[in-house]
Amino acid sequence: MLLSCFCALVLVVPGPCFTEYLKRYYNLKKEPFGRRKRSWPSFTSKVKDMQAFFGLNTTGAVDSETLEVMLSPRCGVPDVEEYSHNLGTRWNKNVITYSIGRYTRDLPRGTVDSLVESALSVWARASSLTFVRSPTRNADIMVEFVSYAHGDLYPFDGPRGTLAHAFGPGEGTGGDTHFDDDEHWTTGGNGFNLYLVAAHEFGHALGLKHSRNPESLMYPTYKYPRTLSLLSREDVANINTLYGPLRGRPHYFPRYGWSSQYSPWLSGPQYPRLMQNKCAPDVTFDAVSTVGDATFFFSEGYLWIKHNEQYDIKEGPITNFMPKIESSIDAAFWVPRRSTAYLIHGMKGSLVKGKPKPLTNFGFPVWVQDIDAAVHIVKTGRTLFFIHDIYWSYNENRRIMDIGYPKLISEDFPGLNTTISAAIHKEGFIYFFIGPQVYKYDYTHKHIVGAEKANTWLGC
Repeated sequence: MLLSCFCALVLVVPGPCFTEYLKRYYNLKKEPFGRRKRSWPSFTSKVKDMQAFFGLNTTGAVDSETLEVMLSPRCGVPDVEEYSHNLGTRWNKNVITYSIGRYTRDLPRGTVDSLVESALSVWARASSLTFVRSPTRNADIMVEFVSYAHGDLYPFDGPRGTLAHAFGPGEGTGGDTHFDDDEHWTTGGNGFNLYLVAAHEFGHALGLKHSRNPESLMYPTYKYPRTLSLLSREDVANINTLYGPLRGRPHYFPRYGWSSQYSPWLSGPQYPRLMQNKCAPDVTFDAVSTVGDATFFFSEGYLWIKHNEQYDIKEGPITNFMPKIESSIDAAFWVPRRSTAYLIHGMKGSLVKGKPKPLTNFGFPVWVQDIDAAVHIVKTGRTLFFIHDIYWSYNENRRIMDIGYPKLISEDFPGLNTTISAAIHKEGFIYFFIGPQVYKYDYTHKHIVGAEKANTWLGC
């Protein structure tokens, strides 16, 4: 139930846009005919309520900061309803069913299934809840991708603005979660990340209200930080208050700082825990690379090492294996002819041995701030660097960038239309890791030939 303020683009008539925003999210009521103004909540007082919620200066005037928040894509659930308390109603059970009705055209059905499952598991891992997919349309949580008016009195508004909305627990429409299919839904940082938005909306479907805390998953506006874990301590405490903590496991307190790739409203790494759950359905990798006879999987500040001829997997914080690496790894690749692995973090590319060097050493322009993924192809002697929707080709023999780059990923890799998390070349194929999925790509014939969960590479 998000609101689009397209009229703000026409600055000569801003008033109705602000009014609609305050009506939708802060219960501004139309003044009845004949009622004296002082007896009805004023526009100014509602602006102050909104400013207080978002931690702005409570001037009562729509200044630039207030306007920026009003124009931000956001969840459509109102902020003011009981917003001094983050909890609402709850399901009178801990096993919740869900079903997916209409799908989006932006992603394969299997990807949507996986992202919805992963978003629900965010709450399951932090509480005693269990989610079971139902084959019928009578599930507790019905997921639908719809546009404009869709039968629930809360029409969507086209691209941007209102992204999604969800109803709290209860009969009928209770728990139902709707996504605006006029948005561009993705698994990465372009468009709107479905995993992030779904996790937020499912919080409402479970009974949580919006939070004033910008670090909370339940904060109303959409943002896409480079981090893995979604839940703040507040989110965990609130879901545990409604449904109880996960039995037999310590409380889940994930927030320990900012870093790497996959997630939206959110927070920090999932450890310190003794072990990461490599078989969790939402496991993603920031970088994957062979290093000698082993394969390294990086996720936030965590590392799994799988030796190709062995079944056991070594794992732990990266610093356990590489004490000099103090940040998460964004991309990694192995050049066999030099027996050298390159780890890229931030604006620096590091050798496993040797001093860090800036990305400009590869020939990147200074505006390149980070790399999403990198992969070396032995047969061609090229290393491909992927950044958002473009990529570069680096000649390892001559140690220069190939002429004519960057190029669009979508043109040279048909079927890949979102940000790539990690990549690795094996047995003639490039494997692209995108969110919790990995896609097997035939580089010769330019098409995807297979897909599976990313954590199957760790034996799950």
